[in-house]
This record gives sequence, structure tokens and C-alpha cells, in this order.
Amino acid sequence: MTVTAAIKKDFIINLAKKGKRADNREFNQFRDIKIEPGIISKAEGSARVKIGNTQVIAGIKMDMGEPYPDSPDSGVMTTAAELIPLASPDFEAGPPREDAIELARVVDRGIRESKIIDVEKLCIEEGEKVWIIFIDLHILDYDGNLFDAASLAALAALMTAKIPNERFKLGEDKPLPLSEPPISCTSVKFDNIVAMDPSLDEEEIAEARLTVSTDEKGDIRAMQKGLNGSFTVDEIKKVINDSIDNGKKIRQQLYKSVGK
Repeated sequence: MTVTAAIKKDFIINLAKKGKRADNREFNQFRDIKIEPGIISKAEGSARVKIGNTQVIAGIKMDMGEPYPDSPDSGVMTTAAELIPLASPDFEAGPPREDAIELARVVDRGIRESKIIDVEKLCIEEGEKVWIIFIDLHILDYDGNLFDAASLAALAALMTAKIPNERFKLGEDKPLPLSEPPISCTSVKFDNIVAMDPSLDEEEIAEARLTVSTDEKGDIRAMQKGLNGSFTVDEIKKVINDSIDNGKKIRQQLYKSVGK
């Protein structure tokens, strides 16, 4: 750790011990969120999400393809993330890195496990043709908490996406068959302090990370533990409760942004 990094770590920890964060938020409070759907005209659906200074664009493309052998009557979804060097000096050009793969998997799991997409309605011809949904995530600016920003961008893009029936001469374009969206909320732990929606500085000193996706009923749809540290049972319970509370607020903002 450099001298500068050590000084910054001490500053954040000493501030947190006084019950404060560098940006004056509460420990269970998100930064300002902005959701802008429909920003890519060539995509079936798209959205840009900003959480603080973190900025992510999600694009949805759809094509026809063969179903998986074990689910011949269900559509297919695949998620990919790109951490472009423009977003952070720590990101490098080239094949997807481990953190990009993890980001895509966490977003994918939150959507897949919640069953927000009725994949059976994406079947065109059982065992032969189904719709394939490609979710592409592009990180434009990284200032902490990519998991929640990317998940929210993917949801906003899906909620405004249209199945391209006209392009394949199958009738009129239609919205995707979706149910209630799960909302992802991420917390980190450093020096026995738990903070939700971590900034980049907080992420860099974090010992453990926990992402919780909940539905409109407050039920857990997906959880992802990251880093080498651990959470106590009481800390996990609080993270879940805070995730449910923040999830309700963010879901309302998501609906309003996409016109639902």
C-alpha cells in the first residue's frame, strides 16, 4: 500500500468511527441515482444509469437461435460486461478480466434467479427457434458500486426493450414478457464498519462485500459474497433489511423513469 493510500484509508476509517462518511451520507444511504432509458436507437432496449459519479450503459440486442437441449421451449439470456480503460486507469484493454466476468455473472444471476423474464414466452418453435437476449454492459465511469449501477441499467433496458418481430416478419414488435424487477443493493465492510453503496475509496479498503437482490415483496432473489473478509450474522441481517428498504425506493424511481 502506498503512503497516499494508507493516509486515505486512515482518514476513511477514522471518519467512519465518528459515524460519518466522506460524502456526508448515512451508512445505509445510496448516492443520487439517475436513470435514462432509450439512449441507443439501434438497440432493442437501452439505458444509462448514474449512481453518484459511477456511470454504466446497458444495451439489449435480440436474435433468433436454438434453445438449450434441456430447455427446448425457453428463450436464452446472456450477459457480458466491458470495463473500458476510459472509465478507470485500473481498467485495461483486451479480453474480459476476472472482475468483468464477475460483474456480468452477478447481474445475470439477479435477473435470472428472480425470473423477471418469462423465458417460455420467448419460444418461437419448440426445440428449434427461440429468442436470445444479449445484455451488454459498458462501464463509462467507475467511482464505486458497479454491481448495483450495472444491474439497474440492465433492468431499465429490459423494461423498455421490444421484441423485434417486425424485423423477422413475425408481426408487430412487442414488449418483453416481464414481471416485477429485483433490485440489487451492495454493501462493503471495512474495520468492522458496514457501508451501503460504497464509493471507490470505500471499495478500495473493503475487506468483504455483499450484494443482495430483493423483489417487491422483500424476498431475497439472489446474494453474492465477495472479497476475503466476512460478515457477522447480525451484519448480514442488517444488510438485508437495508437492501429491502432501499430496494423499494429504487424500484419506484425505476418505474417512474421507464414510464411504468
